Amino acid sequence: MSDGFDRAPEQTRPLRAPSSSPDNIPQQNSESAMAKPQVVVAPVLMSKLSVNAPEFYPSSYSSNYTESYEDGCEDYPTLSEYVQDFLNHLTEQPGSFETEIGQFAETLNGWVTTDDALQELMELIYQQATSIPNFSYMGARLCNYLSHHLTISPQSGNFRQLLLQRCRTEYEVKDQAAKGDEVTRKRFHAFVLFLGELYLNLEIKGTNGQVTRADILQTGLRELLNALFSNPMDDNLICAVKLLKLTGSVLEDAWKEKGKTDMEEIIQRIENVVLDANCSRDVKQMLLKLVELRSSNWGRVHAASTYREATPENDPNYFMNEPTFYTSDGVPFTAADPDYQEKYQELLEREDFFPDYEENGTDLSGGGDPYLDDIDDEMDPEIEEAYEKFCLESERKRKQ
Repeated sequence: MSDGFDRAPEQTRPLRAPSSSPDNIPQQNSESAMAKPQVVVAPVLMSKLSVNAPEFYPSSYSSNYTESYEDGCEDYPTLSEYVQDFLNHLTEQPGSFETEIGQFAETLNGWVTTDDALQELMELIYQQATSIPNFSYMGARLCNYLSHHLTISPQSGNFRQLLLQRCRTEYEVKDQAAKGDEVTRKRFHAFVLFLGELYLNLEIKGTNGQVTRADILQTGLRELLNALFSNPMDDNLICAVKLLKLTGSVLEDAWKEKGKTDMEEIIQRIENVVLDANCSRDVKQMLLKLVELRSSNWGRVHAASTYREATPENDPNYFMNEPTFYTSDGVPFTAADPDYQEKYQELLEREDFFPDYEENGTDLSGGGDPYLDDIDDEMDPEIEEAYEKFCLESERKRKQ
């Protein structure tokens, strides 16, 4: 076949006999003589792809979540499966929270109609927030949204009340958890950080529409810090540092409004731990960095102070942009020098203050240039008087 494919172009040319041998012209009928050139078509490869093939998802993507919950919970046999699938989806794609939380809450309002269902919903979110790394923030946001958008409010308590009761159950065993084994402490630390996120994100709306934070969480965080510092193991201290980095500025502001000195007591306790505890060198360094962070107002930018005119006394950079002058001996001086006035007056009295010089072979004094020759080197008396007055006024302002 390859030989025929290579010879195909020859078949597209009509055959001709040599002009010297007319008798050798081959006998062809009129149809073959007028035949169109043949075109060889390359074989077509048939694709196995199909428009009806299922959509492709990476192996790390949750295959159960393909419709963005637009169809509600129709494909889920139980509330637990529906909620857990949504929580897993948020864990993998936290950016979808804003666009899908509304549909999720609307679906829950049609499903969560009993006390048991509400309790199950709260427990699923709590477990996800305290067992999955980095879900504590998303879990706190989810709890805050549902606390304002779930319509069910049974006698046993609404969503927020059930959540706080669940946190209280864990809170009451804080002392045992802080001194427990490694697994127990790890679970306790996850609870502590989730409670910190709840304090920052859980909004409570008053009767007048004002939004406040839950004071009970503020008190709980203070006691949790006590439990952590009372058992100064490395992982407990690291958890305390994380909690204070997360909530320290907000807690201190709230305590100051009430006239409390709780943050001062906590910082003092940290300093005692650095001096006395047998924690590792790295953890002590973390604690010292935390104290430094607090001393800088938790890294927050200070408000601009009242404007004051800059003077050499209150502005260390006052002379930074002042020009530099040179004496007749070539010694530089600025307005910051003690004998500036004397040197500057001497500079003004020098006749060669603007000496002529040449640049690139051109005499800048105006020699040979009719236009520049007409320029008088002397200042106009009125301009000179105004200039001296300006210099004296500037000097007077510097001395004030």
